[in-house]
Amino acid sequence: MRVVVAIGGNALIQAGDDGSWERQLENARAIAADVVALRAVGHELVLTHGNGPQVGALMLQQETGETPALPLDALIAMTQGQVGYLLATAIAEVDPDLSTVALLTRVVVDPDDPAFRAPTKPVGPFYEAGEAVRLASERRWHVAEDAGRGWRRVVPSPRPLRVVGAEHTSALLATGAVVIAVGGGGIPVAADGRSVQGVIDKDRASAELALAIEADLLVLLTGVPRVAVDFGTRWERELARITVSEALRGLADGEFPAGSMGPKIESAQRFVEAGRGRAVITTAGRLAAAVDGEDGTWVVADRDAAVSA
Repeated sequence: MRVVVAIGGNALIQAGDDGSWERQLENARAIAADVVALRAVGHELVLTHGNGPQVGALMLQQETGETPALPLDALIAMTQGQVGYLLATAIAEVDPDLSTVALLTRVVVDPDDPAFRAPTKPVGPFYEAGEAVRLASERRWHVAEDAGRGWRRVVPSPRPLRVVGAEHTSALLATGAVVIAVGGGGIPVAADGRSVQGVIDKDRASAELALAIEADLLVLLTGVPRVAVDFGTRWERELARITVSEALRGLADGEFPAGSMGPKIESAQRFVEAGRGRAVITTAGRLAAAVDGEDGTWVVADRDAAVSA
């Protein structure tokens, strides 16, 4: 199968981590082992990744005033190289003979996207509420609570329209390489190539790439092995499978909040409805099992509702 695996930036810098390179590499090794195993049985693999913690850290470094500040699109390009190298290093430790290629990837967005007027994408470290409010005032930041885990800086997150150069991903897959692309959701640009200042949601961008390269499976990694409904109540239950219609109803009913599971459900629904493949949501430690159909929450077309995942 041709598989696109979307890895969250928070999977590489987890809650409580110091953000050191060594700690990020340790987190990446767990993903790399499954990647190597999946490639060994013949799957074509594209890895995408978020960059919220990483680009936020670069933004903080830019504010020291010791060097000329770079625009956000340039910082996203930097994280594509940074995290791409991190993943390639972890994979090489498991299998030095497995070829990896990290692509600098641009993604077309609409410069008039309403997201530019209402920043929502969390970046950087977590803060206590009082500290976040102080920093927002001092540094002219936008801040918001991030899924009950603390407060973070937020930046505009326009919707992806098209992945530039998606055909290069397909060409590299044909060589047997593991391709790392659409890092940080991609570098946002306008249709005419002009840079745009924002951070694209990596799950949404991954769905667009998966459609463009006609992937068979989109894997969206998160912090839990399966999607749950009635989350946090005594009726909470995990889902092994959900149809597109059920996913849309859940989104409309607020079952999958925008700040947590919402973008993953939306991206899975987009890929399944617009393409020919399926999507699965799971955690990094169960990647191989999920691809084998043994774990995760599968998002399937309504026509496949009666077919076992």
